[in-house]
Amino acid sequence: MADVTLEGLRVCREVALLGSFTAAAHSLGYSQPAISRQVAAMETVVGYPLFVREVRGVSTTPAGALVAEHAARILGGVTALRRDLDGLGDHLSGRVAVGAFPAAMSALVPHAVAHLADAHPGLVVTLAEASTPALLRDLRGARLHVAVIGVGAGLPDYDLAGLRRHPIPAGDLCVAVPADHRLAARGAVPARELAGEPWIAGAGSAGDPQFLAWPTLSDPVIRHRVRSWPARLGLVAAGLGICLLPELAAVSAPPGVVTVTVDDPAWPGRRTVALTVPEPGAAELAVVTALRTAADRIRPV
Repeated sequence: MADVTLEGLRVCREVALLGSFTAAAHSLGYSQPAISRQVAAMETVVGYPLFVREVRGVSTTPAGALVAEHAARILGGVTALRRDLDGLGDHLSGRVAVGAFPAAMSALVPHAVAHLADAHPGLVVTLAEASTPALLRDLRGARLHVAVIGVGAGLPDYDLAGLRRHPIPAGDLCVAVPADHRLAARGAVPARELAGEPWIAGAGSAGDPQFLAWPTLSDPVIRHRVRSWPARLGLVAAGLGICLLPELAAVSAPPGVVTVTVDDPAWPGRRTVALTVPEPGAAELAVVTALRTAADRIRPV
């Protein structure tokens, strides 16, 4: 089967996935006649018809299903080969251990790890989700290379002596509300409009950020306290209250939940920082760069 081509496999797989020559042509940027020629060439090579032409699109024959199945594996292997070859020119390799507080693990860190996989395929990233005191202990004990924490108003005055701070522009706090809430379409609201709202509060460990109500509100109404972010956001989606959410986790809000920013001159704000040893190596600096890139991608517009 020396005449089987990667392009032919790619075309046949796309037709099988989309069930249409026209849709495959649009997806791959080809004309429909070009798709038909590729399929005809592949049918000649394999010696079997690959698709059954129907009134609305096409379906695969048994041979077509086999070709599409093998095409997925072959094309995936070619992509992996290209990535590994690109990595030969990258001097970064080995392992780097990254830890973060739970909200940062919902979106910021995963996007950063994905960026690292593309930019530095030889770098193996291990992850740890923990409270800030635990992250600081592990960083000082060389069990972590990079720790992502929150600092600022309402948080403990963590001892960061001997550690280097790398600011990550991941935003401040926002508020998650049900999609049909009166504030949902506002985008940004004055803090005073949050007065009287029922809040879904966190129940974190000692030393963790305690996400209660908007920090400058007096006597907020706390309706429920739950530990995990999925539980908090699930209660919001069910219309049982609203909750604080770091902007760096806003993209992880489930269906039925939207986020709004809060205009509050009295709130000094919180920041996200990545911590390393004072003289970080190239791998640690690559992680910091990836975190900053991820922050730019996930922050609400």
